[in-house]
Amino acid sequence: MRITMIGSGYVGLVSGACFADFGHDVICVDKDEGKIAALKAGRMPIYEPGLDTLVASNVAAGRLTFTTDLTASVAGADAIFIAVGTPSRRGDGHADLSYVFAATEEIAAAVTGPTVVVTKSTVPVGTGDKVEAILREKRPEVDVQVVSNPEFLREGAAIGDFKRPDRIVIGTDDEGAKRVMRGVYRPLYLNESPILFVGRRTSELIKYAANAFLATKITFINEIADLCEAVGANVQDVSRGIGLDNRIGKKFLHAGPGYGGSCFPKDTLALLKTAEDFESPVHIVEAVVKVNDSRKRAMGRKVLHALGEGDPRGKTVALLGLTFKPNTDDMRDAPSIAIAQALLDAGVVVRAYDPEGMEPAQRMMPDLTYCHDAYEAAIGADAVVIVTEWDAFRALDLGKLKGAMAAPVLVDLRNVYRRDEVEGAGFAYTAVGR
Repeated sequence: MRITMIGSGYVGLVSGACFADFGHDVICVDKDEGKIAALKAGRMPIYEPGLDTLVASNVAAGRLTFTTDLTASVAGADAIFIAVGTPSRRGDGHADLSYVFAATEEIAAAVTGPTVVVTKSTVPVGTGDKVEAILREKRPEVDVQVVSNPEFLREGAAIGDFKRPDRIVIGTDDEGAKRVMRGVYRPLYLNESPILFVGRRTSELIKYAANAFLATKITFINEIADLCEAVGANVQDVSRGIGLDNRIGKKFLHAGPGYGGSCFPKDTLALLKTAEDFESPVHIVEAVVKVNDSRKRAMGRKVLHALGEGDPRGKTVALLGLTFKPNTDDMRDAPSIAIAQALLDAGVVVRAYDPEGMEPAQRMMPDLTYCHDAYEAAIGADAVVIVTEWDAFRALDLGKLKGAMAAPVLVDLRNVYRRDEVEGAGFAYTAVGR
């Protein structure tokens, strides 16, 4: 099949490369000439394990190409995916759909025959109706069906998630569109990956509901962690104890500094706005957003408390890990941002290191001192803080780390280490919920 992917960011590039690997002919389109030039040269605009190899092999096989020419790419396509950004709109928190509708306008001007237009971007309920209205108004003579097909990709594990999905959600009631989408996902269908056909609005809501539920699990265990600290319990044991219940499950029950990234913050906020528009409040999600925002700031206070009594001004803290999670370079809404700002506001000198996020972090937080590795970051530090659980931070040489520091204090916001191990190495140890 011939597939056009409009948008070559995280979702578009990963999806396009995987579809090409399925054997389809895929054209990835983007307005950013620099990004397209880089992709043609084999340089990835994002860090995602295995993506560079996947792209290179399918480009070499002639199944994957990149262009800025949307008109030529849309003509004759069996399926046209819209995979552009839907960030939170400034001022009101609604999802900004301007890129989606701009892409729709261009599709309407360029489409030449029967096709299926698929919203891969995360969009609020009813967006597909508006996309369809634009296409019907601009090109009433062309047979175009609009389908919702949300993505469920985890940054750092996106290729595996795409090729071995828990489910594929497709929102359409049109039989012709269903046939096309079965063809698009034929390799997964043969592998018996469950394909769930639902109404378009239902499909759009499934994406938001899924992310909101996962965000709720994270926030729940974080609040239980605070209670564990107050009563003298161990949140990791609590997590295991409840996670072994099949009704609950063990995933997303790891206490930490709060969720961030490209999806959970904006999607929970967009869901709140949709609920508000339809006068059907979701109070649980509202509480999740509020608690998560306050937790990130509280982690900054936790680090300051670990520095001991007295004025922290002039002390030095080393932050290990800046991205919102490991195996990505994504800094969007990362807990490290709020933590670093709280330390800077208190007059603390912040040294930092991240295996992949240094460049975006420097743009967002220019007042930090950036280092080449964890041990350089620890030089002269009054505390080292593990913010992101990169593998590189799971087996640090504690003796070497301590030797570089001004004071042996380790704040483990991801519960990577055992207390007896760290204290046995001569550190004062602070964890989360333990």
